[in-house]
Amino acid sequence: MDTSRSRLLGEIASDASLERSDYMAQASAQLREFLETNGNKIEQVGGLVLIDDEADYLAVAADLTFRSRSRYLDEATGKWVTENEVIENPSELVELYNLADVFGAFADVAKVGAGSEEEEGEEEEGEGEAEATPSAVGLADNPYAAVADDWAAAGRDYEEAPETEEEAAERLYDLALAFQERSQQTEAHLLEQFETAASRLTSVLGDLVIVDDEDERLTLKATGSFAGEVVPEDDAELGIWRKLESPDELVEFYDPTDVFGDLADTLAEAFPSLGEPPSGDEGDESGEDEAEDEGEAETEPDGETDGDAETEDGEGDKPQ
Repeated sequence: MDTSRSRLLGEIASDASLERSDYMAQASAQLREFLETNGNKIEQVGGLVLIDDEADYLAVAADLTFRSRSRYLDEATGKWVTENEVIENPSELVELYNLADVFGAFADVAKVGAGSEEEEGEEEEGEGEAEATPSAVGLADNPYAAVADDWAAAGRDYEEAPETEEEAAERLYDLALAFQERSQQTEAHLLEQFETAASRLTSVLGDLVIVDDEDERLTLKATGSFAGEVVPEDDAELGIWRKLESPDELVEFYDPTDVFGDLADTLAEAFPSLGEPPSGDEGDESGEDEAEDEGEAETEPDGETDGDAETEDGEGDKPQ
């Protein structure tokens, strides 16, 4: 009886494995066909953010590669752990995500985007007829609005006032760390959005070295993602380099504002024409300069000719 049961279970497992392989192959082919059909459209809109919540993030870049980020709480350490991944093959994506959810996200994001453009067009047509009604701003629009709720959900909300200065300082300390974590998450998300939008441009430009110093290096790669290396202050004496391969790691050492500014400076140095004024202004300035030069040329030669003539005639000053 036991032998027969084991054999039946083995056959079920084998059939299930074959069905799974067949399903994964079909799902991968279906996703690949969808991407090939809509590839030009995705490239023209600069990529799409499909999923964006506290625990999960998924975006498709203009080059049809996916950026995935998952975040979970490590019960052993009590800290949030973030995993980032660039998914280049549809078969890899269907291993991680339900294909129905992925297609549903494409549909939802596209509908929202199309609706926003229609609303913008209607507002432009109706200018002057009525003032625009301010749109409501939800918690998702404000990166810090939900921090207090998260802090309270973690069991750190207190109804009673602190009894001592030390207790007040401890609560304020916890609150500051909560806001610091949310700040880093928001900054990392900003870098992720930039990487998705920049991928179709960096594929043409190739790798761009933004910073190259003795203790830090930062590069915007041809794939659109940032990659860096730094020597932390604690390891400065040993000269140990730490690799920064994800936005969450980058924001530990870099402010996105500085990163974007340094990138702009790097591009301006590589392509000097980026910082030049429009050609029309240049023409006006050059015309004014030429006019000034011509005016100087007309006045200076007279004085020089008079002086030269006096010298030639002997009427000029001579050494005694």
